[in-house]
Amino acid sequence: MILRMIPAIDSYKISAKYYDDAYTAKQDLHDLPFYLDLARQTGGPVLELACGTGRILLPIARQGIAIHGVDNSAPMLDVLQKNLKREPKDVRELVSIMQGDLRHFRSHRSYPLVIIPFRPMQHMYTVEDQIKALKTAAYHLDPDGLLAFDVFYPKHDRLFSGIGVEELELEWTAKAEPSTIMRRYFRKEAVDKIAQTFTATFMYRTYRDGKLISEESEPLKMSWYTYPHLRALFMLAGLEIVEEYGSFAKAPLDNHAGQMIFLLKKGSE
Repeated sequence: MILRMIPAIDSYKISAKYYDDAYTAKQDLHDLPFYLDLARQTGGPVLELACGTGRILLPIARQGIAIHGVDNSAPMLDVLQKNLKREPKDVRELVSIMQGDLRHFRSHRSYPLVIIPFRPMQHMYTVEDQIKALKTAAYHLDPDGLLAFDVFYPKHDRLFSGIGVEELELEWTAKAEPSTIMRRYFRKEAVDKIAQTFTATFMYRTYRDGKLISEESEPLKMSWYTYPHLRALFMLAGLEIVEEYGSFAKAPLDNHAGQMIFLLKKGSE
């Protein structure tokens, strides 16, 4: 069931169509076991903020753990609804979906675990919005609850290079048509050093029997964080670090890190 709590946002209309297949094909995406393990440890229910098409949400529900998802993208939630209908009844009954904005969502529930997986925090572009998003998560935590989220560890040599260069990112075969190949290309358009954001374009190209038959594109904007920036945000949102990692295998958060992954709790008053 999807509860529409705000007007539908028509974001990610193109990406939503290809999201599940694209990220199934992404070989270096290792976050799911990490979030599944956290959900098992807490036992649920879990709140996932910015749940998208259910890439993390549905596997948690398949473990017999109740999970509630929130997202502001109507196209993403529409795909999630279709995915959910294909699940067994016992899984469907563990899931509830709400449309809501990461910065403003409030419900009457609190949770032992709140998760914001796969970088939705990097779609918060101002300090004000970043604090609001973290306060949304903190608001929904049980007194001893945990918040878990991840962002990428910024590689500045890559952030500031390659502007205007088109790169092939992902490739997969369409499930319904083995002769059809999908390719996602990425082109960085600009970098804002002061705001710590970059803009880019995703291009989705469809090839049949080796020939290009269609192309769709969608803009992307992301922010990046430094470690001190995040520590300051946590203080302003009333959160304290419980654990921090540089990978989903729980490697140290140091100069070798590719990710910045945090487990947080409400701060002592």
